[in-house]
Amino acid sequence: MKKGIFLTIILLLLSLVSCQQKQEQGEAFLPSSKGNINDIAIVIDDVLWSGEVGDSLRKKLAYPIDGLPQEEPILTINQYSPKIFEGVVTQSRNIIVVSKGITKEFKHVENKYARPQNVFYITGYSIHEILDLIELHSETIISIIKFSEIQVVQQKMGKALLKDDKLRGVFLINIKIPDTYKYVAEKENFYWIKKDIPSGSSSLLVYQVPMGQIERGNDIVGNIVKVRDSVGNLYIHGTMENSSMITEEGYSPYFFTTKVDGKLTYETKGTWELQNNFMNGPFLNYVIRDEKNKRYLILEGFTYNPSNAKRDLIFELEAIIKSVHILE
Repeated sequence: MKKGIFLTIILLLLSLVSCQQKQEQGEAFLPSSKGNINDIAIVIDDVLWSGEVGDSLRKKLAYPIDGLPQEEPILTINQYSPKIFEGVVTQSRNIIVVSKGITKEFKHVENKYARPQNVFYITGYSIHEILDLIELHSETIISIIKFSEIQVVQQKMGKALLKDDKLRGVFLINIKIPDTYKYVAEKENFYWIKKDIPSGSSSLLVYQVPMGQIERGNDIVGNIVKVRDSVGNLYIHGTMENSSMITEEGYSPYFFTTKVDGKLTYETKGTWELQNNFMNGPFLNYVIRDEKNKRYLILEGFTYNPSNAKRDLIFELEAIIKSVHILE
């Protein structure tokens, strides 16, 4: 009897291992997913897309992103009829399939037709049920897509990296920066790394300050703005006299608490401008609390790309910053 039970357990374990191996082998033969960063393919009937369901999807998944001077959607939506959901469309990196069905269901499947890939299924018996699922799960969808898109960008960056030995020596960090960026300023406790693009530039700043400069008076946001404005006054100047980079005074920056490299981090988004000049653009600032070294490590990305889209430039800078690892 015991021998029979033992053999049954062994067979079950072998079956599970075999299934897992088949799944891994299946994924290994999947094609590479396609699509621009932050794009999503929505597979939905034209009638649903033209009505309340389409309105809800656009409202919940393509709302204006915080911190940009011009309105840009958090995700770029491309709609496809189920009749043409085949071939290249199925290889999109992010897909939402919306349909009517017998049961109300939300499901997330990874690497179904390609890899890496997120496929979300939203099914409801009625319009009301579909709308309810969109309301309930839209932020989850965005979070999953953003997380995986950061990984995609970091993987692409990893193919050709700028040497970070200078930053490692001064700031005790490892960070993945594409070799399209170049060091343009190296000061004590301050580095400016920049990439030129046809219509402007993207920049990364790395510096550090004592903990007291951020925590003084419990005004975290105000102190962060003071620190970044003082850094701009010291190191980032325009061509005109008395022109330095400051936080745009007309709008309060967006402020969030998050974690980077497992450490408490203050995230600030807003618009920078050059005093006495007409240059401006978005910035993304991360202030990382490093208790071991009794400092705040600050990494900031900002871009100048007048009259052009800036979302994906800022997203690349976010991916760079989130690759940082503070050495123990």
